[in-house]
Amino acid sequence: MTRVETKRLAGKAAIVTGGARGIGRHYSEALAAAGAEVMIADIADGSTLAEELSGKHGVRIANQVFDVSDEAQVKALVAKTVADFGKIDIIVNNAAVYSTLPPVKCTEIDVALWDKVMAVNVRGPFLMVKHAAPHLIAQKSGKIVNIASGTAYKGLPDFLHYVTSKGAIVSFTRALARELGVHNICVNTLAPGLILSETGLENKAHLDQSRAGVIASRALKRDGYPQDLLGALVFLASPESDFMTGQTLAVDGGSINT
Repeated sequence: MTRVETKRLAGKAAIVTGGARGIGRHYSEALAAAGAEVMIADIADGSTLAEELSGKHGVRIANQVFDVSDEAQVKALVAKTVADFGKIDIIVNNAAVYSTLPPVKCTEIDVALWDKVMAVNVRGPFLMVKHAAPHLIAQKSGKIVNIASGTAYKGLPDFLHYVTSKGAIVSFTRALARELGVHNICVNTLAPGLILSETGLENKAHLDQSRAGVIASRALKRDGYPQDLLGALVFLASPESDFMTGQTLAVDGGSINT
């Protein structure tokens, strides 16, 4: 049995935004395998996944179709999670616009697209914290894991909107950790490198542009896969990281050093 499969999160309730597809799907399963009850929250329907994970891991899994950039829908998600599980212990702010983005010069990014990326990738985590953090504050405990990207540290041409949004998440984590630390809430960032997930493979233009250079930049000369992220995610959600906050944990084969 692997470390991720132990029940370190038994009795905990988690929300994973963007948890029905891509890397988020793997995050949802990792938390369930570790014993957590999981609310799979995604713009895509995660009901089939919820049923599968519940049967496989013997924990309660719920599903809510929602848009993380819409405040009313975020409020409804938080209310449903509390109604279903009685509490919230873990928030994984994973939902993001990425796989559908083609490379584009900074001078050619449409303003509406820029605003959409910021609405999902930055406003979304803010709304989740605005409406879910009061429950963590009331119980004087909780873990918030924000998903950024190694690109926030080294830059990436032709993806200014995405990289900017992930840089914002790093700063978001630092400020939020200072604010919520008094309530015994840990806030950290998980920063994956280029990961060959199901949705990531859809962005062929980005892979063609970046894959060889990314592997060359790594100390570990290979592709990264969703499974490479799961130990770090469960660690940040577990009691083992109770004295760690405001930090960025990069999981990218040694491409960057934080």
